[in-house]
Amino acid sequence: MSLDKTVKDTKKLLEKFDIPDQYINELMCLVFLTLLNQKENIDFSKSTNKLLRIHDILEYIRTNFREIAENTREQVRKKVIRVLEQAVVIERNKDDKTRSINSGKTCYSITDEAFKIIKSYKSNKFDVLIKDFLDNHTSLKEQYQQKRDIHRIPIRINEQKLTLSSGEHNELQVAVINELGPRFAKGSKLLYLGDTKNKYIYLEKDILSEIGIPLSKDDKMQLPDIIFYDEKKNWIFLIEAVTTHGPIDQKRINDLKIMFKNCNAEKIYITAFPNRTVFRKYIADVAWESEVWLSDAPDHMIHFNGDKFMGPYEGN
Repeated sequence: MSLDKTVKDTKKLLEKFDIPDQYINELMCLVFLTLLNQKENIDFSKSTNKLLRIHDILEYIRTNFREIAENTREQVRKKVIRVLEQAVVIERNKDDKTRSINSGKTCYSITDEAFKIIKSYKSNKFDVLIKDFLDNHTSLKEQYQQKRDIHRIPIRINEQKLTLSSGEHNELQVAVINELGPRFAKGSKLLYLGDTKNKYIYLEKDILSEIGIPLSKDDKMQLPDIIFYDEKKNWIFLIEAVTTHGPIDQKRINDLKIMFKNCNAEKIYITAFPNRTVFRKYIADVAWESEVWLSDAPDHMIHFNGDKFMGPYEGN
């Protein structure tokens, strides 16, 4: 059996333990096989449960699979051992739980529970055993999802509870909705909000269509980050939240004019920044006939509109 075939077959078993795909690589497969005393001709029913130090694991891989650099040690520890421990597939120091983590004798082995399942692979018992295992342990995919969810940013829109993915950009977007909206777009309705991970996390598709705003799949013609609409004044607020990318410049206005050519609402262009420091980086690019809002000074709007306060761009 070739090494590629060995790795491919091992991946199929590791996937059964609900380990995220991005972690199941060749190195993980070789470490896993090493702990089971397996070689290229795999027979999981004949596995043995070895206690091995990381040095021993690397030596076994060199002898039975392929050459591997000694500096792979940290990669094995962080990208393989930790992941398999969290998945309850392996455990540390089964022979002495009091051993210090920094001890040169620190060793790893397959957990008894996982070992029983592995030995049953492709038998009639396997499906029942793996189901019981996943029922009794939060899968690694679920653990990682829960960790991500902890850091998500909550927001309430029209009594609807949403959470945005973490990050400065989405924190600024929440500030725009909660602080800028009530102050400078009072009475307006939120029509669109794009999350960094979910482009259409909030969308009033019917209203957008009614006022002539298309939903473009063309990356060059993306909607602004946030859109408010004041029906009484027939004003539409096109807002970009800027933390690391550029503001609404003249090119962006020209692109939006093309994209919104069928929308007869008068446009107000606003670039939102988290603070003056970020604003200063982009001030030279901000388009005339647009507005700037700073999250850390929410009561004020900086106008690039000559003698006007705030209103639609007269060039439309």
